[in-house]
Amino acid sequence: MEFKDKTVVISGGSRGIGKAIALRLARDGANIVIAGKTAVPHPKLEGTIYSAAEEISAAGPGKVLPIQADVRSDENIRHLVDMVVKTFGGIDILVNNASAINLSPTEQTEPKRYDLLQDINVRGTFFLSQACIPHLKKAINPHILNLSPPLRMDPQWFSKHLAYTLSKYGMSMIVLGLAEELKPCRIGVNALWPRTTIATAAVQNLLGGDFLIQRSRKPEIVADAAAFILRRPSYETTGQFFIDEEVLMEEGISDFGAYAVNPEQKLMNDLFL
Repeated sequence: MEFKDKTVVISGGSRGIGKAIALRLARDGANIVIAGKTAVPHPKLEGTIYSAAEEISAAGPGKVLPIQADVRSDENIRHLVDMVVKTFGGIDILVNNASAINLSPTEQTEPKRYDLLQDINVRGTFFLSQACIPHLKKAINPHILNLSPPLRMDPQWFSKHLAYTLSKYGMSMIVLGLAEELKPCRIGVNALWPRTTIATAAVQNLLGGDFLIQRSRKPEIVADAAAFILRRPSYETTGQFFIDEEVLMEEGISDFGAYAVNPEQKLMNDLFL
């Protein structure tokens, strides 16, 4: 029970990678805070913060707190953090998973879509981190983990979907900056990104439908990698850009077959790699 009595805040935790991380840490005893916008069933999106909370509660002995929150709202962020601290007394880990995706080229990117990417991915990550830092400073092994890619200045990623790349690299630049800024506080700040596409609602609905789902891995591979990162000493593990597969290999895991949606299909590399 390595995460026993630890309080973990996960943004965008009602489905996909966020929920998988929540389930993984709950099994190891963590108290889980699910922060998300979906409070009532959505026709195209599986699950709500409440249905996710039921699953997570059944997975482990810790407590689960679902909170409806939009990371674009300063008021929502303040309410979220206040509720977490009031309920659990503090915060040990923050997982910035909430993210919007839009792969439009520049000429087809509407202002509202650009703003959505920046407001959720960059602004939301920045200000949710900011709100949690005073409480993370009091934790024993505090971590911030962003679901964002390594900072590789390859022009191909900027040319294909500039607005989205700016937003995801913005999340990664937050890792770079906070890791250095928070070293004296012994808060570990890192990024995690999957080697392959992951079978999520975004892949199903926005990217490639079932064709790409069949060539993806399950969210559990990212969740297992996250657990390994978050158990490491925060004062030693910071400012790094992890790839899920590489983390598992460092832990002695080399067979990834169980993570494949369809082991007979060739896997598709994720963006930015």
